[in-house]
Formats: sequence, structure tokens, C-alpha cells
Amino acid sequence: MPVPLIIDTDTAQDDCIALLAGLLDPAADLRAITMVAGNVGFESQVRNAFMTLNAAGRLGEVPLHLGCRRPLVRPWVSAQDVHGDGAGGLDMDFEGCATEGEHAVDTLVRMAAEHPGELSIVAIGPLTNIAMAAIRDPGFASNVKALYVMGGSNNGRGNITAAAEFNFYVDPEAAKAVFAAGFDITVVPWAPVTLNQAVFAQPALDEITALGTPLADFFTRVCGATLEFDRSVGIDGTTHPDSLTAALLLHPELVRRSARYNVDVETSGELTRGYAAMSWGVHGLPDNATVVEDVDAAGFYAYIAGLLSTPTRPQRPFLAAGG
Repeated sequence: MPVPLIIDTDTAQDDCIALLAGLLDPAADLRAITMVAGNVGFESQVRNAFMTLNAAGRLGEVPLHLGCRRPLVRPWVSAQDVHGDGAGGLDMDFEGCATEGEHAVDTLVRMAAEHPGELSIVAIGPLTNIAMAAIRDPGFASNVKALYVMGGSNNGRGNITAAAEFNFYVDPEAAKAVFAAGFDITVVPWAPVTLNQAVFAQPALDEITALGTPLADFFTRVCGATLEFDRSVGIDGTTHPDSLTAALLLHPELVRRSARYNVDVETSGELTRGYAAMSWGVHGLPDNATVVEDVDAAGFYAYIAGLLSTPTRPQRPFLAAGG
């Protein structure tokens, strides 16, 4: 049976590819997309989500709910220096593209309560919406079947500071609250998993371009700006932690190794804001999450290439920015 899920996203670059997994994989039953402040300007994130729906040929089929526009207690920090507008300058006619009136936090609480123990959430942005839902409804965590989180590093390097991965850095208080809330959490970290197994180097990118499908063209465009940034910091390819997170929920056979950890998030350190402290069982702390340690990199690439091979017909033509 397809997996009922919500994707909570700050749509830019690989978030778009994660949405394609939810929209096109027969194993997925994507019930809603919820938007949280993160990578780029909030309105840009919304536009990028609509463009991804359009690329998949499913514009108007999956509800898009607007959520928290800033972290719990801090000013918003963007990654626009990494992602640009998050879609490589793509544009389209957005007339009639309407978001839902219900706030994303209310949607999360309502849908989990309507289907207790059935609904999974893929959280690939800061965890503000998830934390707020847990605050709003004390039963929310137990109503959610599984929470897959892209965030943190497993005692490895960060990507916005030496210590911190972006999603946890933007809203560390939310991340800390989520790991204390009682969810069944699986974490897909930035390092080492993403850097070792979810980077598509030039040969893989050339293969994707050669597919010649509208989705392959969409992938090349939305990932292009981030590819330039990644290369400037020594990463030889495009990074795909968000689509990996969605893929692992839908296809757990891609996981080669995982382990139970106690995960906590630093909120007050001057140099370590957003650091994910992942204790591997020798410190007397109770485990609260499964952390993915190794995945089938070739299998993951084949999965994404397969998605991008899907014949689709965007409902609206894409335009260059300002076109």
C-alpha cells in the first residue's frame, strides 16, 4: 500500500526533487505539502513548490499549506547565497495557484489526529512547524507514525557553520523540542551520509541531462545554482539530502546501516548553535532516534534517475526569470 505522508519543506533545489518523489513514486500517497521558513524567501519557496507540482503534471492536485514564516524565537536566516531563488531562475504563470486557508500547523495536527498511527512526515526544512504542532496538540507525536528528519550531522562537519547543519541552525529550539517530544524519528544527517552517498558528480549529472525528459530538464535547472556553490566549497557535485530522506521513508531497503542514538540540539553555544549531539550509547542517555549511517548510493541514484525518466507534461510552460 502507498505510504500516506506529508512533506514539510522550505522548497529550494533538492527539496523540489524530494517533492517529486512524493508526487511520482507509486509507493507514496502525498496528502499535503506544508511550508516552513528556511532556505529562501517564503514567497519564493511557495512559488518553487507550485513549479514542482507543475513539473510533475500535478498542479492543483495536492494542497499546499503555509506554515511558520520565522523560527520560534530567532530571526530567520536564509541560504540564498547557496540556492539563489531556489529554482535556477525558472518562472511560470502563477494565476490561479492558490494555497489553502488552513495554517500548516493546524493541518499537521488535524491530519495526524484523523489518521492516528498511519501518517508519516518527511521534514526537510527547519523543524518549526513540527515543534509548533507538538506544542499545539500533546497527542501529535503519538499520532504520527514516523517522522523522517533531514538535519544535523553525526558528529561531523556542518554546512552553515563548522558545527551546525542549516536546518537545525535556523531553528535550534524547534529541533531540540522535536527530539524531546516522543516521535518515532529517523534522522538523515548532512555528514557523513549526504557527503558520502548523496552527491551526484558530473558523470551522473550528464546521464540525467541525457534523459531528455521535462523532469530531467527541471532537475538540471533547479540544481544548477547550488551546483556552482557546492563546487566552490569543494563538493564535487549536487547534494541531495532532502530527496534521500523521502526515498528512505518510501524505500527502506536503501538503508545499509542505521543505529539508535540519543539526539539533542545545542541552542545556546556561541560557536555551536544548532549542533546535533548524537550520543551512540556509551553515555547513559536514552535513545530517541534512529540515525542513518550508510545507504545504497548507487541504488539511490538509480531511484532518482528513474523518477526523472517519468514522462510528464507540465500544465504550464516554464519561463526564464522575467520571461
